[in-house]
Amino acid sequence: METTTTTMTVRLTEGVKQRLDRLAQTTARSRSWLAADAIAEYVKTQEWQIAEIEAGVREAEAGEFASTDEVAAVFAKWSDAR
Repeated sequence: METTTTTMTVRLTEGVKQRLDRLAQTTARSRSWLAADAIAEYVKTQEWQIAEIEAGVREAEAGEFASTDEVAAVFAKWSDAR
């Protein structure tokens, strides 16, 4: 876990700032903690999503596609589940 921090200025609409203030008060956390946590989660999600997209592109470029039968089996599985 990273412990070194740095300061960054972020511009928010007044409405988002007010909502963040209410959330901070309700959760007994600081606005700074909530913002840092939200940004960390966003970055983590975006990194994961980009890595998955890049992996999919590499598979596609290598010709690694599902066969027609494999695709039909997946559709049949979901159709049967209804």
